[in-house]
Amino acid sequence: MLKPFPVDPAVMASIRPMQFRDAPVVASMHKAAMGNSLWARLGEGFLTELYQGLVEDARFLGFVYTEDEQIQGFIAGSIDASAMMSEIFRKRWFLLGPRAAAGLARKPGVIRHLIHTARYFAVSEDEELQVPAESLFCSFTPACRGKRISGHINKVLFDDLAGRGHRYVKITTETDNEGANRQLQSWGFEDRGRFEFYGKQMVRYVLDLQACERVEPRLWHPTLG
Repeated sequence: MLKPFPVDPAVMASIRPMQFRDAPVVASMHKAAMGNSLWARLGEGFLTELYQGLVEDARFLGFVYTEDEQIQGFIAGSIDASAMMSEIFRKRWFLLGPRAAAGLARKPGVIRHLIHTARYFAVSEDEELQVPAESLFCSFTPACRGKRISGHINKVLFDDLAGRGHRYVKITTETDNEGANRQLQSWGFEDRGRFEFYGKQMVRYVLDLQACERVEPRLWHPTLG
């Protein structure tokens, strides 16, 4: 049985939905924390355009944690991640394309990963459960570490998804990312198997939101119906 999540009302009060104006700061934090990922290697300009597109999509769920009105952390998820990303790249190719091209000019070797990325949702899908809701990115400044802030912002995302009637949420991470694996297991995520991505072994986790005692169905994001 999971231990109850120790909610700090002050931390919860510092979490709000991500906004369009947050994109440059979120892009910078994404690059700092995930510099070796494909999107980060395409540069902050690409990431900024990407997050601006995300916050305008009705399927996006993003939240930021602030201290003194400064963003110190964020989480980005979706009620239907595959459809959302496909639509964003279809609609915003004329904005994302030049930014991606600039990144590729600096790091041409990234192109093979770019091609592989198109297969992410196919290779990471849980064929039995077919979970559309996914937590995609999460990052915090070093000052936030050890304060359980990441647990709070994850709870906000999970509560919101449950409040919208979603039964499951999926998260993928590298098998050797001990911290992420430990945190997901502490929340009750089930290991749903491995897959290879970018030449790395990844693990697919799924959380039953209805069965998780830490999740309380609650709508946190006002822009979604």
